[in-house]
Amino acid sequence: MRHVRLLLAVSPLVTAACGRVLESREMPDVEDSGARDGGGSSGSRGSSTSSSSGGAASSSSGSGGSNGSSGGGDSGLQFSGSDGGGDSGDAGECPPQPMGQCVPGSTTCSGISSAPICGVIAGTSAVQTCGVTALWGTPWPCASGTCSGGACTGSTTNGTSCHAGGDGLSNCGANSESCCTSLEVTGGTYYRTYDLDAFGNPSLPADGGPTGLADPATVSSFRLDKYLVTVGRFRQFVNAVFPPDGGSGWLPASGAGKHLHLNGGNGLNATAGGYEPGWVVTDDVHIVPTDGSLPCGPYATWTNTAGTQENLPINCVSWYEAFAFCIWDGGFLPSEAEWEYAAAGGSQQREYPWGSTDPGTINQYAIYSSGTGVAPVGTATLGSGLWGQFDLAGELWEWNLDSWYDVAAFVDGSPGPGNVYVEPCVDCAVTTDVGSQVIRGGSYKSDALDLTPPRRNVDDATGGFDDDGFRCARTP
Repeated sequence: MRHVRLLLAVSPLVTAACGRVLESREMPDVEDSGARDGGGSSGSRGSSTSSSSGGAASSSSGSGGSNGSSGGGDSGLQFSGSDGGGDSGDAGECPPQPMGQCVPGSTTCSGISSAPICGVIAGTSAVQTCGVTALWGTPWPCASGTCSGGACTGSTTNGTSCHAGGDGLSNCGANSESCCTSLEVTGGTYYRTYDLDAFGNPSLPADGGPTGLADPATVSSFRLDKYLVTVGRFRQFVNAVFPPDGGSGWLPASGAGKHLHLNGGNGLNATAGGYEPGWVVTDDVHIVPTDGSLPCGPYATWTNTAGTQENLPINCVSWYEAFAFCIWDGGFLPSEAEWEYAAAGGSQQREYPWGSTDPGTINQYAIYSSGTGVAPVGTATLGSGLWGQFDLAGELWEWNLDSWYDVAAFVDGSPGPGNVYVEPCVDCAVTTDVGSQVIRGGSYKSDALDLTPPRRNVDDATGGFDDDGFRCARTP
C-alpha cells in the first residue's frame, strides 16, 4: 500500500537518596492539556516539571516529603533499611529503595550510594517505574547519568554511526553538533486522537485549544534522536552490512531492538498480547541497502561515494533497514505512541510539534510543499518540538515500529473505517501483521495538514520511497 492518506482514528514520585524522601509529584492529568504555543517554561526540554506531563511541579517539602522526617504526612511508600526518619546512607550501608504500594505507571529517581557493598557510584542516576502490581521495578540506569523529578534528564551522543566523526556525523544543525544527539522525552499520558473533523481529518480550531480528545495512551520516558538519520550516518551502516574489505557483514541478533527498559526487559506491550518480538531473523533478507536500491527517485539523497549530501536525511530506506540501522546504532524504532507523544508535546496536545504558529511558506518551521526535495537536517530551526527534536513535521515521513493495524482492532476484520486504536495503551505497540507499517510527520511533498501530530499514514515495509526516512529512539 502506498501513502493511503487516510487518518483512521475513530475514535509520585519519590526520590530516595540515603534514606531521604526528596521529591513528590502528582500523576499526569491529561484533561489539563496546558499551553499549546510552546512558550514559557513549559517549552523547555528535559525539565522535570514539564507541562507536557500535565502534573504539578515536584517539591522537596511536600506532605510526607521533608528530609529526615519520621512524621507529618504519609508519602504512601515504604523504604527498606529505614524506619522513615533520619539518614541511613552512612558508609557501609546500601541506600533505601522504595518498596510496597505505588501508583502504576509512576516513576521515581533511585538514590544510589557510594558504599562499597552497593557497588555503584554516588548520585541519583537511575529511574524506577511502578508496575501493574503497584510495586517498584528494578532501577534502570539513566544513559545520561542523571535523573531528576522521576525522569532521566540530559542528552547523549553515543550512537555507533557517529563514532568516526565527519560530515553528516558530527556537524548537524545550526550548532554543528553530533548528529547522534539524543534527547530525553519525559513520559506521561496524552490523547492519540484530537483536532479531527467529522470525517477523521485534521481540523485546527481557531482558539488553539485541542478538541475531540480520545484514545488515551501512557508512554514511559525514553530518548528520541534530535535529528533524522543522515546520509553520512547511514553510510557507516552500509559499510557494516557490506564491509569494503569483503568480510562478513553485520546482521541483527534474534530479538534485538526491544525496549529493554520496559517490563523487566521484555519490551513494549504488544496489542495482541505478550510483548514486542524484536528482530526476527527471517527478515534478514530485507536488509539490502545497496547502490542499486537506495537511489529510488528524483530526490533520492544517497550517493555512491561521500560528497555534498552527507547532512541530508537518508530516504529510500525500507522499514526493515530502518529497524536494523537503529539496532546497530544502539537503539530501536520508536513506537507510534512514543513518536506521536513527542510530536504532540505530551499532554499539551500541540497543533504542530512547535506549537500553534502557522508553518508559513519559507521553511522556518518545517520543510514541506517543496518541489526541490529535502534540506540538511535541522534546517527548520523554529520547528523543534517540546523536547528539542527537529523535523518531526515535514522533511520526510518517519517509519514507526508499529504495523498499520491489528486485525483485532477492526470491527469486521478488514482494513476499513472500522479501524480504531487498540485500548488500553500503556507502552503499547502493534507488532502483528508486519508488512504495512505506520509512517508519521509528513514530508517535503506534504501539505500543512500532514504536519499535525495526529496525522497517520502507511507504507509497504519492503519499499523504499524518496519521501520516507526515520530517526531512532533509545532507552532513557
